[in-house]
Amino acid sequence: MKKIDVYAKIIRILTIAPIMALCALSILYRLCPDIFIGYFDYIASIIFLTVLPISAYPLQPFIPKFCFKGREGQRNLAIIMGVLGYLFSIVFALYFNVSKELLIIYLVYFISGIGIVLFNRILKIRASGHACGIVGPISILVYFIGLKALLGVIIVLLVYWASLKIKRHTVSQLFWGSLIPICSLIIAVLYVN
Repeated sequence: MKKIDVYAKIIRILTIAPIMALCALSILYRLCPDIFIGYFDYIASIIFLTVLPISAYPLQPFIPKFCFKGREGQRNLAIIMGVLGYLFSIVFALYFNVSKELLIIYLVYFISGIGIVLFNRILKIRASGHACGIVGPISILVYFIGLKALLGVIIVLLVYWASLKIKRHTVSQLFWGSLIPICSLIIAVLYVN
């Protein structure tokens, strides 16, 4: 394996959607603490947007429907666990009356998860969940903290390069995966406001 391919794989592993969610939530907790009514909201958001989605990776070998399907099984289980976490976040938001800003974040993730399922399963247009999981948090950061968060575009470009380099996605798959969270953010903001 070429050294450059190893770097591409490392970039993709370090930028999976749950890790990016954790980074975005932590940045927001530090820079915009009013988004979280208290520490409990911050921890709950990590559980819904990071812990539940990332649990797909250690759970895959133990779930018969997914354990023998390799990378595709892992990808499908990750989508299911992600959407489940996002759904729980919406229920939590409605039950515990979280801030308007945190509701927007939860809606972005939920709508994006539904969008990925819609594109990949129903429309049969493969949209990159990885691109969605990168562009979503960066879009959220830009919305809440401003243009300085556009530095995150460097991460987006690295992920695009890595995905194309190891042939995990095509340009069109990256495009659709990136468009979904941007549209989700617009829908969430319009809905909440």
